[in-house]
Amino acid sequence: MKPAIFHVDAFTDKPFAGNPAGVCILQEQYDDDWMQKVAQEMNLSETAFLYRENDGFNLRWFTPAVEVDLCGHATLASAHVLWEAGYLKPDQQVRFYTRSGLLTAMRKGDWIELDFPAEPEEKASSPPELVEALGVTPKYVGRNRFDYLVEVDSEETVRNLKPDFTLLGKIPVRGVIVTGPATSQGFDFVSRFFAPGVGINEDPVTGSAHCCLGHFWGKRLNKNELYMAT
Repeated sequence: MKPAIFHVDAFTDKPFAGNPAGVCILQEQYDDDWMQKVAQEMNLSETAFLYRENDGFNLRWFTPAVEVDLCGHATLASAHVLWEAGYLKPDQQVRFYTRSGLLTAMRKGDWIELDFPAEPEEKASSPPELVEALGVTPKYVGRNRFDYLVEVDSEETVRNLKPDFTLLGKIPVRGVIVTGPATSQGFDFVSRFFAPGVGINEDPVTGSAHCCLGHFWGKRLNKNELYMAT
């Protein structure tokens, strides 16, 4: 059987919105070069590749340029496809075996609940290119195993950023999270995610960045449940 490929708009209930992901269902493991070429052809921020393994599915993610270790929206899209296309029953938990360990997904009414690992940052010195590329003065700079996290003073500063992507792409990390406190009603914080080094200038919504952001803002706001805007 040939691979089945789906195009899914994650984090939205409207067509042509949210963050699009490719989902490729395989019958067996394929060559890395083949998967990378498919991701280039899809030309989306992430394309997920999965095949059955033990009691779940092996899952890998590729940008148009490289393989990455963790991706939220393509995992959400993969779970959606497995249920909607009949690979799993609607009440079955999805178990994904990934380079970041076991990830799970469950339906909760009209929502999908993902169980992802926390990826807290630690305070870090800012490389010169980071401040120059963003054109802002950070309140705080941290780093985890994937990304730099840059806190700025306001939602307005986050929204008005116009980064130098060429300069950002020279920093040897997956990406840069820029975040600030929200002034929009009903939200706790705002964020944007830039990853030109892996072929994505700006990702509309980056689920894996919230493995860091949730921990970061949870500590500052003393809250376990957070609402974010992008």
